[in-house]
Amino acid sequence: MTVERALPSTLPAAPPRALPPDLAANPVLSRWVTVHPDGTVDVRVGKVELGQGILTALAQVAADELGVDLAQVRMPPANTARGPDEGFTAGSMSIVRSAPAVRAACAQVRAAFVREAARRWGVEPGQVTVRHGRLVCAEHVTTYGELAGVVGLDVPADPGAPVTGGDRPALVGTSAPRLDLPDKIAGRPRYIHDLALPGMLYGRVLRPPSPGARLLTLGDSAGIAVQVVRDGSFAGVVGADEAEVMRAVQVLRDAASWEEHDSLPDEDDLPAFLRSGPHETIEVLTADGPAPEGRTVGATYNRPFLAHGSIAPSCGVARWNDDDTLSVWSHSQGIHQLRAAIAKALDLDVERVEVEHAENAGCYGHNGADDAAFDAVLLARQVPGRPVQVQWSRNDELTWSPLASAMSADVSAVVDDSGAVLSWRYDVWSQGHTSRPGYQGVPGLLAGAYLERPLHYPAASDPPAASGWGTVRSAVPIYDFADRRVTGHRLLETPIRSSAMRALGAYMNVFAIESFMDELALAAGADPLEYRLRHLRDPRGRVVLERAAAAAGWGRPMAEGTGLGIGFARYKDKGAYCAIIAEVEAETDIRVRRLTIAVDVGLVVTPDGVRNQIEGGATQSASWTLKERVRFDRRRITSGDWESYPILRFSEAPEVTVEIVETPGAPSVGAGEAAQGPTAAAIANAVTAAVGVRVRDLPITTDAVVAAIEASGD
Repeated sequence: MTVERALPSTLPAAPPRALPPDLAANPVLSRWVTVHPDGTVDVRVGKVELGQGILTALAQVAADELGVDLAQVRMPPANTARGPDEGFTAGSMSIVRSAPAVRAACAQVRAAFVREAARRWGVEPGQVTVRHGRLVCAEHVTTYGELAGVVGLDVPADPGAPVTGGDRPALVGTSAPRLDLPDKIAGRPRYIHDLALPGMLYGRVLRPPSPGARLLTLGDSAGIAVQVVRDGSFAGVVGADEAEVMRAVQVLRDAASWEEHDSLPDEDDLPAFLRSGPHETIEVLTADGPAPEGRTVGATYNRPFLAHGSIAPSCGVARWNDDDTLSVWSHSQGIHQLRAAIAKALDLDVERVEVEHAENAGCYGHNGADDAAFDAVLLARQVPGRPVQVQWSRNDELTWSPLASAMSADVSAVVDDSGAVLSWRYDVWSQGHTSRPGYQGVPGLLAGAYLERPLHYPAASDPPAASGWGTVRSAVPIYDFADRRVTGHRLLETPIRSSAMRALGAYMNVFAIESFMDELALAAGADPLEYRLRHLRDPRGRVVLERAAAAAGWGRPMAEGTGLGIGFARYKDKGAYCAIIAEVEAETDIRVRRLTIAVDVGLVVTPDGVRNQIEGGATQSASWTLKERVRFDRRRITSGDWESYPILRFSEAPEVTVEIVETPGAPSVGAGEAAQGPTAAAIANAVTAAVGVRVRDLPITTDAVVAAIEASGD
C-alpha cells in the first residue's frame, strides 16, 4: 500500500512524560525495531496473532510513526529471546497497551534516523521530513536502509521524547489489507501444524481416562516400533512416522490400567455445586445501610461449563538442543509466561528456554496450547537434538483443555410504583477464570500433575481489579441506580479445571443483568429500550443504544413467533460500549436471524478489524447461547466430539451488521470481547418477545423453551 504523505520529523518540545507502560517495561529500542539495509523494518511486539488482525493494526501504527509504507514493515512472530515481554494477549488490551508502546518506540527510532541525516547534511533535524521511508531536506535524500548500519538502536527509550501524536495519520483509521490472510487464503504453510524442522519426530500423549486418574500399568509395549516415554502417570510415544505413533498410543490405551474415582459434581445441579463453597468473597460495590422501601423482585440465572471448541486441536513443538538449551514453538497467548512455567516445572534456568509463537486456530482464551507445548517438551527430553511435534486429538481438546467456568447469579431490585429501580443487588458464584501458566506461583501445565513427582495446582484464580476482574467482570451495571451492591463468590476447591475464555465472567454477568433489565421493563409495562434510557445518563452509552435500535428498526411490528431483543453493556466498565439488537425466530427451533450492533471503541485503528472482531465475537456468543454445554458424568467429561459438543454451523450463523460509533478524542479500547454478553442477553430477550416465556438457564435450546412454557402453565 502506498499513501502520499509527509510526516513532520519532530514536534515542538513537550514536557517530560512517562513512557507507555509496555515500553517502560522493555525500554531498549532494538527490542522493538530492527532496520535492515534493504529498507524493510522489523517491528517486534509481545502480542500475538490469534486471527484478530492485531499484527496488521500494530503495523499500521508503526508505519505511520516511522513514515514508511506498510509494505516495508514486517511483523516477526513473538519470541522470548528477541522481542518485548507484553504479558498475555488477552482482555481486549492489545491496542490499549501495545499500540502506544509501538508508537513511542517507532517515533524515537524515526527521530534517531532523522538526527543522523541532519548531522550528515549540517542542518537542523526539524528541516528533515520523512516520505515513504526516504529522509529528505532540500536536495538531500537518504533512506532508512542507507542509514541502518550507522544508527544504533541498542539504547533506552527517552521518556521525554515526543511522538507525532497521530496528527497526520495515513494508515491509522483505514482498513489496511490483513498481513496474515494471503497465506491462509492460499493454503500456504503458516500454522504450527505446518512447522517442518530438520529431523522432526512426532509424539502423542496417552491421556488418563478421567481427571485425577493414576496410571497403574502401561501394558506390554512389545511390537510397538516407537519410543515409549513414561514419567509417573504421564505417558506418551515418540517416532518418525505419525501414523505409527497414533497407532501405538491406541495400543497402549487398550492395555493400560488406571486407578479412578468419582470426583465430578452433578451436572444437573451446577448451581448447588458452585454455591457449596468454600469461597473467596469479592466485594465490588457495598451498599450503605438497608435497601429503600418498595416492591422487591428477583431472579436467578445460570450457565454451564463451556469448552473453547477450537477448530484445529492444540499443537506444540519442542527441541532439547546440543548446548543444553530448550527451544519451544507454541500458539500460547503468553509465551513469556509459558517459558517461565516450563523452567519452573523442570527446575531449569529460565534463560535456557526460548519460546516462539506460531499461529493456530484462535481460541481467545486459555485452551490446550501451553499444555501441548509442555507435552512436547517432556517427550523431546527423551530424544535430545530432535524436534518433537505433539498434536492433540479432538477428544483431548474438548475434554482436557481448561473450561470456562459454570456460573450462577442472583439479581434483585427494589422498584417504585413506576417500576424505576431504587436499589440493586447482585451476587454471582463461579470458579476462577484463570489458571494460565504461572498463576498463583505454580506452573499450571496439565502434564505436571501426572508426573512421578506431581505438581500441585490450586483451583483457578481471578485477575485483579486492575485487569478487569474475572468472576465479577462487567458485573457492575452501567445504569444509574442510586443504591447498588455487587458481590462475587469464587469457589476455592474444584475437581474441574477452569481458566480464561473470551470475556471471562462478563458473558454471564451481562446476560443476567440485561435479562433482568428486560424483566423489570416488562413488569413496569415499559418499552425495554425506553426503560434502559430512563436509567442511563452516560452520553456515549445512550448514543450506542439509540444507534443500534434505529439500525434494527426497533419497535416495528413483528410476525408471530418472532421477536426483537436488546443487550447492552460497557465491557469491563471502562472499555468498549456495545449494544445489540437480536431478531429471533422461534417456531420449530430457535434461530437467530439477525444481529444489529452498534459499538464505540474510541479511536479506531482499523475499521474492518473492529467490525470483524465484533462480528466474530457475536457469532461465537450466539453459539454459546444456543448450543454449547460441556457434558459429564460423576467421573469424566463425556462431550468429546462435535456430536456431543455441538457448535453453531455456518448454515445457522446469523446475519450480522456492525455500525461503528466514533467519539472524537477518545482513546482506543479493545473490541475483541465487547459483544459476548450483549449477544446472549439480546437473544434471550428476543426469545421472550417471540414466545412469551423467559429462559434463565443457558443454553437456550428448544427443550429449554418447551420446559419454560410447561412451567408457566401456558
